[in-house]
Amino acid sequence: MNDLHESHRPDAESKPLDRLPKIRLGISTCPNDTFAFHALLNRLVDWRGLEFDVELLDIQQLNDRLFADQWDIAKASFHAALLLADRTVVLPSGSALGFGVGPLLLASQDDTIPRQPSQLVLCPGEHTTAALLFQLFHSGTARVEHCLFSEIMPRLRQRDADFGVCIHEGRFTWQDQGLFLVEDLGKRWEESTGLPLPLGGILASRRLPNEVIGHVQSVIADSLEYALARPDEALSTMRLHAQEFDDRVLMQHVELYVNRWTLDLGATGRESLAVLSARAKSIGLVDESSPALSVWHDA
Repeated sequence: MNDLHESHRPDAESKPLDRLPKIRLGISTCPNDTFAFHALLNRLVDWRGLEFDVELLDIQQLNDRLFADQWDIAKASFHAALLLADRTVVLPSGSALGFGVGPLLLASQDDTIPRQPSQLVLCPGEHTTAALLFQLFHSGTARVEHCLFSEIMPRLRQRDADFGVCIHEGRFTWQDQGLFLVEDLGKRWEESTGLPLPLGGILASRRLPNEVIGHVQSVIADSLEYALARPDEALSTMRLHAQEFDDRVLMQHVELYVNRWTLDLGATGRESLAVLSARAKSIGLVDESSPALSVWHDA
């Protein structure tokens, strides 16, 4: 991963900011976030005059609190980001998108597909990109219930549901759980668009002064670069919050989800966001009149 270790952030001076309240920062417990934010969380990089009040939560909990306007900066599903585009901007650094990173549609039994309303599919939150993908590709094929991502595979094992949309470490462990793959939803996205799948990114409230957003962007980029240069150091932080405690699986997760678009969305990342928006609008998940996502410094 060290080939990704280069600067991809706008310049920001490291001067103190007078009388600035603490930045309410929310990130997810998934390994790519705890890896990326390890240095920030442990103050191993310059906070550039800022103070951070950080909480780590499930992605849907982060989404819910964003809708309640409880964060200054937070990780969010890009599905939620589309619905919050009038209130937030996307930071260039910290996103999760790529090829081979998509959620998996799993089944509790072999050789079955969602095809009738009596069947139950579990999704990891109403505004997750995983739920958006299920609606894009399987709308109306089964009854949807939303729950914490960590509950999905146990409920499938207990046959408490027919299908589940699996995210995070479960992508690497579903076979060990005796479950069955129906479809890789990310692969379907890739085949239909030719673009990396945008899962989630770091949103900044438009209430924040532009200077403050710039400082936050720089701290996040510094934290990412620190972790990429010293990946083993981040394992202690990752283990604290992971559902899967195998270090090999945790690093597989990082190698898959932390890539050049995590350092900077670039033109390809921006195009992926535009296509996701168009697809979501085409099936009515996002209102046609909703504004496009803005990436900071594009805004």
